[in-house]
Amino acid sequence: MNETLFVGSEALPELAKIAVRPTISQVIVLVDANTARQCMPLVAPYLPAGYRVVEIPAGEEYKTLLTCETLWADLTTHHADRYSLVINVGGGVVTDLGGFAAALYKRGIGFVQVPTTLLAQVDASVGGKTGVDFQGFKNQLGVFQQPLAVCIEPRFLQTLDPRQLKSGYAEVVKHWLIADAEAFTRNRYIGVLGIDDWTPIIKESVALKQQIVEQDPLESGLRKLLNFGHTVGHALESYLLQQPGREILHGEAVAAGMVCEAWLSYQKGLLQAEELEQIESFLFSVFEKVQFVGLETEAIAEFALQDKKNAGSTINCTLLNGIGQGVYDQPVTLAEIAQALQYYHRL
Repeated sequence: MNETLFVGSEALPELAKIAVRPTISQVIVLVDANTARQCMPLVAPYLPAGYRVVEIPAGEEYKTLLTCETLWADLTTHHADRYSLVINVGGGVVTDLGGFAAALYKRGIGFVQVPTTLLAQVDASVGGKTGVDFQGFKNQLGVFQQPLAVCIEPRFLQTLDPRQLKSGYAEVVKHWLIADAEAFTRNRYIGVLGIDDWTPIIKESVALKQQIVEQDPLESGLRKLLNFGHTVGHALESYLLQQPGREILHGEAVAAGMVCEAWLSYQKGLLQAEELEQIESFLFSVFEKVQFVGLETEAIAEFALQDKKNAGSTINCTLLNGIGQGVYDQPVTLAEIAQALQYYHRL
């Protein structure tokens, strides 16, 4: 993995150094409606004269090829060449979409990720995954493309409401559950709102993800561990995304997915009952229960058939062989996913 990572007060000064490299012909900043207002005042002083801003609407429903065309049209209109630089300032939607659009324009131009949400800082912007949603399925189109750098400034988190912070926290918890039992034990009695300085948590979480990604950059094996909670979570998120007014945040879906997949781990004899109870108690102390009707479980489960880890008709899931010990490529059936959703619904 060749991305350069900067966390803390050094992040934006390092962004400034990258943006003025003599090899860069022009700088384009991608923002959404929220980050244009809340985050650009902090970023702008570190940008070179003549940079251009492209603004897209905020929200997962705009993470589409159609939105990519907004950026591609701007790049084309302004004669952006292969030496242009795209700086993505935003959450997971902006960093995923901006990286994807940059990777495809003229077969690839450089981009830098400046993640502004906790979710993007600990997960979405790190590791070179880019993509957009397609026909209602999460990240159905995408490429692996490493950014020139990821610049993480924790001060951006001050712009987030508690719900957004919690959404990002789900990915932190996921890292603990798959690979760091000690961190789970240490932190599971601390509420999200009780954390004053996120920098140590971000650094610890990103380091764990980087360690995994460096060993398996293209997700042929070990990197699949990072999908814990996502097989069921993405199915739930995709299903509700198609129901106006019922949309949930990515981290909320992943938290529900982690409960379901921890239960599947218990059902398969991998996880102890006491460990399942600890995971459930902690997640429900942070996240509100995602609401759906019991009759919807089979329809939600159907979305798992599109999961990118699948092999043919086999749904491959990441489960837990105890807290802190993820195991990937665990086959589960559609019926088992529906049963896990029914279990969650009854809690």
